Amino acid sequence: MASNKTDKQFFNLFMLITGALIGVTFGLFLLSNFIAGKTQEVYILEDSLNQDQVLANIRPIGRVALHGEAIVAAPVAEVEPVAEVLSGPQVYNQACLACHGAGVGGAPITGDAGAWNSRLAKGNGVLNDHALNGFTGDAGFMPPKGGRIDLSDQEILAAVDYMVGQVR
Repeated sequence: MASNKTDKQFFNLFMLITGALIGVTFGLFLLSNFIAGKTQEVYILEDSLNQDQVLANIRPIGRVALHGEAIVAAPVAEVEPVAEVLSGPQVYNQACLACHGAGVGGAPITGDAGAWNSRLAKGNGVLNDHALNGFTGDAGFMPPKGGRIDLSDQEILAAVDYMVGQVR
């Protein structure tokens, strides 16, 4: 029985200390948030970059013209320049090589005339259409633009020409 009483005393003391530590931790958390709110937030809110970003975020994107008011054209936003157009070999290395380099999913391996002859016999129009719009056949699946819909049609067709050039 003495052991049971000692265990209960230990457990009660352990829970008391654990509760006190949790209370101290919570108090320190509240204190640090209070101090940060009085110091750091002031500097962030007064920072000119932060203020510029806030003003940009809340700037109106349009204006309602009331009857009789002149309509003022909105300023035209600057357009980002188009990225450089990739060449056929660049597109092949970035998008096509993953499947056409090893024959993944039934893709004809680049340079393998046996795998490409039946496809070339259908003509470049069909080959280009399958590359741009995708194709599901007996041998496998070709997603539209090889899964890279961010590439232009011209870039995809340049990659097709590159792969066909490796066969001929």
